Amino acid sequence: MVKLNVNGIDCHYGSTKVLSDISLEVKPGDFVGILGPNGSGKTTLLKSISRVLKPHGGSIFIDRDDIYSLKPIEVAKNMAVVPQDSSVGFDFSVMDVVLMGRNPHLGKFQMETKKDVEIARKAMELTNTWGFADRSIHELSGGERQRVIIARALAQEPKILLLDEPMSHLDIINQLEIMDLVKSLCVKSGLAVIAVIHDLNMAARYCNSALLLKAGKVFAIGKIDKVLTSENIRSVFAVDAIVRKNLVTNSLFIIPLSPKKYSPDKKCSIHMICGAGTGTMLMKTLVDEGYTVTAGVLNLLDSDFEACELLKIPAVTEAPFSPITDKTCDANLEMIKNASMLVITAVPFGSGNLRNLETAKEALDFGIPTYIIDEVPIEDRDFTGGKATDLMAELKAKGAIFVKYPSDLPSILNISKDKLCVLSEKPLTLSGHLKKEYESDKSSS
Repeated sequence: MVKLNVNGIDCHYGSTKVLSDISLEVKPGDFVGILGPNGSGKTTLLKSISRVLKPHGGSIFIDRDDIYSLKPIEVAKNMAVVPQDSSVGFDFSVMDVVLMGRNPHLGKFQMETKKDVEIARKAMELTNTWGFADRSIHELSGGERQRVIIARALAQEPKILLLDEPMSHLDIINQLEIMDLVKSLCVKSGLAVIAVIHDLNMAARYCNSALLLKAGKVFAIGKIDKVLTSENIRSVFAVDAIVRKNLVTNSLFIIPLSPKKYSPDKKCSIHMICGAGTGTMLMKTLVDEGYTVTAGVLNLLDSDFEACELLKIPAVTEAPFSPITDKTCDANLEMIKNASMLVITAVPFGSGNLRNLETAKEALDFGIPTYIIDEVPIEDRDFTGGKATDLMAELKAKGAIFVKYPSDLPSILNISKDKLCVLSEKPLTLSGHLKKEYESDKSSS
């Protein structure tokens, strides 16, 4: 098994320095993502590693050998490249293109053997390209051609695989299949992979480490969860993002946040009672739509509080793992009274946050329209011995409107925003003619 070492390389295009002092170690089984904005030097780094662009300074080693001291055929026996451009100049069949991957293993003037054909066939089956082995490469779509080029690289039986934006022409199912395949080769065969990836979520899902470039320099390097942080994404891409753990894949997932919209017609203020991540996506949606959002009471370690910080949403907070005190309860009520409406997400309720529901009762008494998202029945998230269920029933009796899914709320707000979202006047209740109008809008939609 071979190891790749990049030691302090500098790369130039003419007199322009593109990369400065880049170092990287890749061991067998590593899946390293090269990340960064356009123009940060990602492709240049791959070109340097693959001997297309010789660095002005520094060195690159495969095990103990400097790759620029090796013959090209020796490098090709250890390293394969899938470039951005998947075009093929001549009208070869797909099988012929994939068999080109066997060239480093053939002697001079030697023809492919039965073993070579079998290796090529296996690579094509892995990449779902065997079905058009006899077709011309020029008859294929961009995505199909990309898979053929990946098959050619696998037929090379490399120890190190370089991928430059490997998913650029692939639809989502082929992206997942190819990345699953490459990842399995890392795990089962010890293949070392270095991939330029623009999709941060794909990088988070498949890479175990990453190199983050900014303006041709290393900004961050290491384990993927140490590199893909909200702070690093903001510093390198100039975008705020929420970084969370995907409970299904157990990998990070990144939610980029749109810049806030500013409009002379300022939309209404919405206060949210949420927690445990139940409000994050809805807060982002409402902020993106131009609504003013507040939240509370949230514990300082709650994931929804982290979203508030990133989205710059004012929030009433309590110490971690602490119950709601009279002081924070009063502050939460004041924030609700200054809002045009209240939204309660499908948050679990325990003794620590039960007072949020009691505060919601007072909000209805003040005439604050209240929406309750009932995505998960309250009985399934009531850990108070039935107290939360009883309070939810009281809220419904007082006129709170139950909404099944968070995604339904923005459309409901669009129906009633002109009537409810008037910051200069006391908020109206959804009673009388307004309630009938809402029900009429709902039934006709």
